[in-house]
Amino acid sequence: MKVNELRNLTTEEIISKINETKEELFNLRFQQANGSLEKPHRINELRKGIARAKTVIRERELKKD
Repeated sequence: MKVNELRNLTTEEIISKINETKEELFNLRFQQANGSLEKPHRINELRKGIARAKTVIRERELKKD
């Protein structure tokens, strides 16, 4: 998900997206451990997506102050 798309969401929606992404990341890591992972680049995409979402949340926190 792109940063502009994240900025249009509410904070609660972003947090739910982060939770969904973390769950998917967990499943992919489990598949990797079993040797059945088909798209290994997806792990990096998810990690970066989580970081983007957390960055948007932090920006909002700093604007409140």
